[in-house]
Amino acid sequence: MVQSKEISQVSAITLQSSRVAEGVAATELRPWGSFTVLEEGRGYKIKRIEVKPGHRLSLQMHYHRSEHWIVVSGTAKVICGDKQEIIHQNQSTYVPQGHAHRLENPGVIPLVLIEVQNGEYLGEDDIIRFEDDYSRSKPEDK
Repeated sequence: MVQSKEISQVSAITLQSSRVAEGVAATELRPWGSFTVLEEGRGYKIKRIEVKPGHRLSLQMHYHRSEHWIVVSGTAKVICGDKQEIIHQNQSTYVPQGHAHRLENPGVIPLVLIEVQNGEYLGEDDIIRFEDDYSRSKPEDK
């Protein structure tokens, strides 16, 4: 009996893992690095973002979402409104909906962070760009 119980537990773990894996999107490359959608549900999206050393994302804002950034490795320079801060591994910051913001990697190793978006609309086209190092004019997500 113990053996069949262990097998059913393994089956349940395998099934749960497969369901999560099906919802994971491929990594999307950007001039500044890449992002991967890890999970998405009603009102939230979780991404893994990697920013190359010396690169930065657009100075931008979103009408419909806020963002939480948690640094996994590297160093992040964050501009949010008129505030600028440096955050390191295991530190985080919050970007309120409607605030101009920018993420930069001032370090020499890749910056890896987890971004949690919350809002009524999380589409890739909810970006208003104010400045962009890569001369992109159409919306794209980070």
